[in-house]
Amino acid sequence: MSVSEQLRIEQTAFVAAVAGELTDFLTTRQSLMAAISPDIDPIMGSISNLVTGGKRLRALMCYWGWRGAGGDPAAEEIVTAGSALELFQAAALIHDDIIDRSDTRRGGPSVHRRFSQLHHAQGWALDSERFGQAAAILTGDLCLSFSEEAFTDIGEHAAAGSRARLIFNLMRAEVMAGQYLDILEEVAGPVRDRAGAVTRAQSIIRFKSAKYSTEHPLALGGALAGAPDDLLRGYSAFALPLGEAFQLRDDVLGVFGDPVTTGKPAGDDLREGKRTVLIALALGQATTAESEFIDAKLGSPDLGDADVSEIRRIIEESGALQATEVLINEFGAAAYNALEQLPLDELPKTALRKLAEATVSRAS
Repeated sequence: MSVSEQLRIEQTAFVAAVAGELTDFLTTRQSLMAAISPDIDPIMGSISNLVTGGKRLRALMCYWGWRGAGGDPAAEEIVTAGSALELFQAAALIHDDIIDRSDTRRGGPSVHRRFSQLHHAQGWALDSERFGQAAAILTGDLCLSFSEEAFTDIGEHAAAGSRARLIFNLMRAEVMAGQYLDILEEVAGPVRDRAGAVTRAQSIIRFKSAKYSTEHPLALGGALAGAPDDLLRGYSAFALPLGEAFQLRDDVLGVFGDPVTTGKPAGDDLREGKRTVLIALALGQATTAESEFIDAKLGSPDLGDADVSEIRRIIEESGALQATEVLINEFGAAAYNALEQLPLDELPKTALRKLAEATVSRAS
């Protein structure tokens, strides 16, 4: 059997196993929550909907980190770890959409928007927007709780004090810190220190997204399989720049992506006021008048198509888009170079290479 065929079979089996475990996990919790009240069903439905499908990037990084360290492909604990990561990802998405005031997720209403629509459809009292946000916050919190439950189910290799537990705890703390730094940057007002803005934006993507998207999941799988320190350091050297390239690509798509492909309205990141590396570069390289225009318009919820087009023009003509693409390529090259140095068998190395290629060049 070729490596490509073995990779396809093994990866397909793992993704299916994670989906099955998530279904089983949520079914048992559904029964527990229904015993409290049937009115909680929309919360469980929202979680189930969000963990169904998706690219499973974090779960797959965890799996190949496990396999690269000699883990058994048929072991239940790595499937459970993948499920825990998917639940944490769902919680992060729910809270992120509230913070960013994003009405869409994967082409449909975001969780807080679904609850607002439920409030309106039922004709309930008081404010539908406030209800939607409050219900979504609680849904995200429940998802975090479920993620912890699932991770604990792994057993002794995920017990307190274990390497895997330390990585899992650090991952969650860093995401929250990165989210706070992100919203802090948005409300700081017009940026005067342009060079510093790029540095801060890069720090935000590292802790808000890059580490938990690629670095920590890969290390988590390795730690569960008992990987030595030098292998975990090699994993980090590969996965961190990969995660940074992933987020930079996401930032480009947030401004220039096709809504049909991304599942979000055109220029959504601009309406949300995200001060990304792309925006920081544009502010530093555009004319004073153009920079002032971006500062004045960024974060406006009623940003029109004409304004979106103008900001896109500034980003392109200032060279910020090209500079971001250069950064993506540089981070991607660093990841590929580090991957080649990893002492892995052909199968896990091929799998990680393919994940890296899909991550850096993705169109959605």
